Amino acid sequence: MIVNYGYRDGSGLWLITIDTDKCNGCGKCVEECPYGIFEIVPNDYDPLAEDLIPSVRDSHKKKIKYSCSPCKPSGRKDGEITEPCIKACIGGAISHSW
Repeated sequence: MIVNYGYRDGSGLWLITIDTDKCNGCGKCVEECPYGIFEIVPNDYDPLAEDLIPSVRDSHKKKIKYSCSPCKPSGRKDGEITEPCIKACIGGAISHSW
């Protein structure tokens, strides 16, 4: 399942997307995020699942543009990953809308 956290405003779409099917619940994104945006929670999106998945903390959901801004890439080459949470995700479960 694809889970989006964030919002759309006049300046764009600001989402962190987590693919729960690709996530192994390792928590490396939580460890690597320098701004404490993620937390590990039970997978409530799949009632049969007993695994844990990352989630964006409630305090960051409506300000993701600002919370993630320091890690937002600038001047990167095509395909280069600079965001710590994406680099840490072994399964490729995390992506950003920018």
